[in-house]
Amino acid sequence: MHAIDRRRLATLVALPAAVSLAFSGVALAEDEAMAPDESLSGTVVFWNGYGADGDEITTFRNEVLPAFQEMYPNVTVETQEIPYNDLRQKLVTGIAGGVLPDVLRSDIIWVPEFADQGVLLALDEEMPDFEELAAQVFPGPLSTNKWGDNYYGLPLDTNTRIIFTNDAVLEAAGISEMPMTVEDFEAMLATVVETQGEGVYGYAEGGTGAWSVLPWVWTMGVAVTDEDLTVSSGHLNGEGTVAAVTMLKDWLDKGWLSPSILGGGTNTSDQFGNAQTATILEGPWMPSIFKNQFPELGFSFTPMPAGPGGSQSVVGGEDIVVFNTTENKDAALAFVRHMLSEETQLAMGKVGQMPVLSSLVGHADLPDYYPTFMQQLETGNARTPVPSWPKIDEAISNGVLKALRGDMEIQAALDEAAAIVDGLLAE
Repeated sequence: MHAIDRRRLATLVALPAAVSLAFSGVALAEDEAMAPDESLSGTVVFWNGYGADGDEITTFRNEVLPAFQEMYPNVTVETQEIPYNDLRQKLVTGIAGGVLPDVLRSDIIWVPEFADQGVLLALDEEMPDFEELAAQVFPGPLSTNKWGDNYYGLPLDTNTRIIFTNDAVLEAAGISEMPMTVEDFEAMLATVVETQGEGVYGYAEGGTGAWSVLPWVWTMGVAVTDEDLTVSSGHLNGEGTVAAVTMLKDWLDKGWLSPSILGGGTNTSDQFGNAQTATILEGPWMPSIFKNQFPELGFSFTPMPAGPGGSQSVVGGEDIVVFNTTENKDAALAFVRHMLSEETQLAMGKVGQMPVLSSLVGHADLPDYYPTFMQQLETGNARTPVPSWPKIDEAISNGVLKALRGDMEIQAALDEAAAIVDGLLAE
């Protein structure tokens, strides 16, 4: 691995056993307060992408918001749940038209872009207690909020993607153990399809964007750019990436990989819940969603199978940011502090929103499946932290899609994508 080593989360976020709890005794200001604060008033508009069919939105509405309301009785929070795929477009439109929320639960990859456009408050300048807050969170997620010389947000939750396995499908295929290598994973895909017949796939993926395909690219031992984030040619279109995309196309052509990777069709969670696929690559929010959608579903999970680059996955998560158009800055910042409190982080952590506070590592009330995700985070990779990332993501997605559909030869499609990314990095 080249450029990825520098940005690997393992250099920024330690495993639970290695995380220093030096700040575990430092409570956020809100946790220390006992009496309601009636000095703040006004309305805070909060946009987020919490899943409407999971426990996270129920917990947010029934526990997190009432606790804030009790602390600040004269502040009203208007919350809007907006599907992830629609949220960024709504934000782009809002920036152009001047219609924005006060506070946003932002994908970590959006913060450099919006900060570069000058629409976010620099929280390290606006919050006197910023250093105290920053000291209590993992350094890796905190770093996703830095652009230039300032921090434009604080981490809210973190995650990665691991392999989920449908127990019933694997049992019917006679598979008792999950493979640990890419080669064995391929053999498992073949066995599932051979034994289960038409309509059942070994693996389902929902698209060709970076979130979907980069775990496989990184597992094959390659990076998207050079270490200095200046060039993509020789990396995105290098031998390892070609090998990864060739592998995915081979799986697709053989019927091992669901055609949902090309877009459209049944979403991957429904395929998984309805025993139409043996495996999916997903995050820590899925157990609560499965509990509601498929209460009888039996499933297990394991880290990514290892390839030439080891077992690699993608780092996700959300930051919390405040737009500089807010007319209720103090109330908005109070809401930010509330979302970073131990009370809120623990409540949301119980339903799949992995906490960012070091004081909660190993907490007995957190889900027992978190250690597997923490293990994968040890070799998790951040997506290229530049303002042009959404366009880079689009270039990767289009290139891989053209290759998988057979519209272009794989090398040519990735050459084209790398050239586009080179231009975006040069900007």
